[in-house]
Amino acid sequence: MADLITVDDPADPRLHDYTDLTDVELRRRREPAEGLFIAEGEKVIRRAREAGYETRSMLLSAKWVDTMRDVIDDLTAPVYVADPAVAEQVTGYHVHRGALAAMRRKPLPAAAEVLRTARRVAVMESVNDHTNIGAIFRSAAALGMDAVLLSPDCADPLYRRSVKVSMGAVFSVPYARLDAWPGDLEPVRAAGFTLLALTPHEKAEPLDEAAPHRMDRVALMLGAEGTGLSPRALSAADRWVRIPMSHGVDSLNVGAAAAVAFYAVTAGRPTA
Repeated sequence: MADLITVDDPADPRLHDYTDLTDVELRRRREPAEGLFIAEGEKVIRRAREAGYETRSMLLSAKWVDTMRDVIDDLTAPVYVADPAVAEQVTGYHVHRGALAAMRRKPLPAAAEVLRTARRVAVMESVNDHTNIGAIFRSAAALGMDAVLLSPDCADPLYRRSVKVSMGAVFSVPYARLDAWPGDLEPVRAAGFTLLALTPHEKAEPLDEAAPHRMDRVALMLGAEGTGLSPRALSAADRWVRIPMSHGVDSLNVGAAAAVAFYAVTAGRPTA
């Protein structure tokens, strides 16, 4: 059982993992380098632990101690209890959910490992907005995608905002980074996947006509908000597909488009 440690000094060095959480560039550098990420809120903390992530420490407001008692009783890591005003000085924002946990990252698997048993894979290029990353992972988990592959410049799925928006779904969908882009798409194709590029281009096939749910193994490629897939990524694809639009709408937010396309890719897929 963890000891409850009351802290009243925002400069306490024991709270180093939680400092400056609103400084995106600092946290993007620090967290991978230090092998940690921040889980925020009771549900996300529980999901991270259920997924096998080790807890380094927790930072709670006093009123959350009873709610998190079963987790605390199962910990050997320190649990810091701080007044909300102190927590705000440490983190840089008001911690509305009252509970934070610093978790230890796991080594990322190789792409070949996550592809081994997968049949439906999302491939993201240059999706560098943490909200979009979180939304896409949430849809991927909900709609039955097996794995996610990220180009080198995609945002970190374990950044606090990504984790929060995904409601912890980033813990349940295996993912890997591709070191060379788009060159590392060739081993994906060699593993038996059809590379489908999602694009609003008029030459793309409507998803319902392409019928990706009938394909054996599918890797659905998604581009960044606004710019979409790069010409190099489009050239690397086997086929281009699009979501049919009405009322003069030419495209959807990448998070919404991903959800629609994931459904088209997974609908009616065999369960065995």
